Amino acid sequence: MARTNHGTDGSRVPDTSDGDRQGRRELKRLVFVGSATLIVALSVWAIVTPTGAADAIGTAVAWISSSFGWYYFLAATLYLVFVVFVALSRYGRVKLGPQHSTPDYGVFSWAAMLFAAGIGIDLMFFSVAGPVSHYLAPPEGPGQTVEAARQAVVWTLFHYGITGWAMYALMGMVLGYFAFRYRLPLAIRSALYPIIGRRIHGRVGDTVDLAAIIGTIFGISVSLGIGVVQLNYGLRFLFGVPENVGAQLALVALAVVMATVSAVSGVDKGIRRLSQLNVILAAALMLYVLVLGSPARLFNALILNIGDYVSRFPSMTLNTFAYEQPVEWLNDWTLFFWAWWIAWAPFVGLFLARISRGRTIRQFVAATLIVPFLFTLTFLSVLGNSAISVVRQGNTAFGETAMNAPEQGFYGLLAQYPGVTFSAGLATFVGLLLYVTSADSGALVMANLSSRLPTPITDAKPWVRVFWALATGLLTMAMLIVGGVDALTSATIIMGLPFSFVMFLIIWGLHKALRVERFREEALRTTLPSSLSVRTTTSPGQAPGTWRHRLGRALSYPGTRAATRFTDEVCRPALHEVAEELRARGVPATVSEEPDPDTGLPHLALRVPMGAEQHFGYRLRPVRRRTPAFAMRSVAEHDTYYRMEVHLPEGGQGYDVMGYTRDQLIGDVLDQYERHLEFLRLHRETEAGEVLPDHAAHPPEEPTPRQER
Repeated sequence: MARTNHGTDGSRVPDTSDGDRQGRRELKRLVFVGSATLIVALSVWAIVTPTGAADAIGTAVAWISSSFGWYYFLAATLYLVFVVFVALSRYGRVKLGPQHSTPDYGVFSWAAMLFAAGIGIDLMFFSVAGPVSHYLAPPEGPGQTVEAARQAVVWTLFHYGITGWAMYALMGMVLGYFAFRYRLPLAIRSALYPIIGRRIHGRVGDTVDLAAIIGTIFGISVSLGIGVVQLNYGLRFLFGVPENVGAQLALVALAVVMATVSAVSGVDKGIRRLSQLNVILAAALMLYVLVLGSPARLFNALILNIGDYVSRFPSMTLNTFAYEQPVEWLNDWTLFFWAWWIAWAPFVGLFLARISRGRTIRQFVAATLIVPFLFTLTFLSVLGNSAISVVRQGNTAFGETAMNAPEQGFYGLLAQYPGVTFSAGLATFVGLLLYVTSADSGALVMANLSSRLPTPITDAKPWVRVFWALATGLLTMAMLIVGGVDALTSATIIMGLPFSFVMFLIIWGLHKALRVERFREEALRTTLPSSLSVRTTTSPGQAPGTWRHRLGRALSYPGTRAATRFTDEVCRPALHEVAEELRARGVPATVSEEPDPDTGLPHLALRVPMGAEQHFGYRLRPVRRRTPAFAMRSVAEHDTYYRMEVHLPEGGQGYDVMGYTRDQLIGDVLDQYERHLEFLRLHRETEAGEVLPDHAAHPPEEPTPRQER
């Protein structure tokens, strides 16, 4: 997830600098020291007294299951409802970034990273173990029946379905919205700005980030623990490597080394390519089982599973089994999965925000809920139904193995088909890639959460990433010593609970922020602009205020000399004139300018402070574009022209004022100023307390002006 710069030709150029040039990168001391101390202390305690740790974890899980089991069901449902509501509402049009921002990645690269970031090696671990376990020992009703078979795959789909992905979508859109639209830190605390204001930079914000790190490291440790066990058995299956603590220690060390190397290489060189390869190879593995199995039967089962999932989803979502609770099943499956999704939400949400800048909330939510789940649904249905078919055909030994030793179940299924050496080797390689993707992303995310960074796209110092990779490895081994994967799942149920409450605060903060967006829209609709009627601007040889000079402007493609003259004769005087008049009326206003390195023309900006309210800003940004072929003059191969685009605090407005007269430009400034005043009035009449951060003081990051290819 390295920083990505935009080149002058529009390409993305990875930043190879250490990031210190962009500003100082400092530790959040309370967050880092607090979380690091707790994790190391828990790990050492578990290693020194594994029996005592196991007893304590078991007692805590029993209490949470009996006291808060219902809460996990309700919380997961409310997260999903809120995310879908926001996406379908008018707020769905809001971008994760300035309004003029465009996506950094193509659809396939983006979708591949969406999938691979949220799914690890556990997909293979549970794709066989889940359906077989639910078939042999369902939560309700007798096992080994047709109904149990239908329930088995649907319960697995439910645990990997849109409910969990909604938690990722919630965290991703919150982090992306506040970081890229309001230039707040890319951290969980930023979502609380509408609630507690500048106190997010103090102890309250530190506490929120600390809780996020604790939940995240346990969530990642579950995946790494599962990965260690799965890969260890895969190496034994292929090469006879013994299954023991020594081999698992070596695998954890390998994850730490590869996580550090891949995290430093960044999104473009590391995680993006691994993500794409993961999707391709996992799909190949699924097709291998599909083709060598019974395609017609598996497609029939897939369609049935989709229908069952859609029809049973509402009742499954809130099914707490109140009258006869299968407590052990709930702890091992639904409660664990909901806690696991919650624990992973800060980690995956931050990564998804980083790769989704420029997407609308509606696009982001739709892709996050649908794209990964479609693949997961198909993968789980094909492998799950294949495994159930093996058991139903009389291979009870395979069923018992898959239920009691899940790491062996996946390879046991592959052994039912020819070419098991090839398929098992491919499965082990895919598992290793998924294992590394989770480890490297997790180390980098925790490093960023425990650091104070100058921009949302700057990463923490390398040594901090290395520390969190080591800490994750230490915690993983400690929990494996205590009780293997069971200890990790139980610890996740415990550690996911505190952050689940934070997520409701995050929902509150985002809702307050989006209401501000609505006030801005209402201000735009209710304010009558004075200058729209006179936006018939001048061009050489035409009198202002006529339709002819409006047509002349539409056909004009000004070069460097004309753009410079327009800046000197219209833009600069107009903004200074407005600022002087505002100051004469007792309103503080300033005009600033800074040179653009690409065009050489200045960025001019008018700023009007509003006290405790959100400030007003009006920026004129020169942009160089390629002259279109339909221009009414001879166009050379590298011919360009200039636009003078208007940017407000929320981003580019998408219109060009090049060719306006001084009065028309002043009129446009006043239009936007009046809208801002109306926006503040609507907001103040409806809302009390803090408003969103000052865009004008910290404008959203913009790509370097560049020639359009």
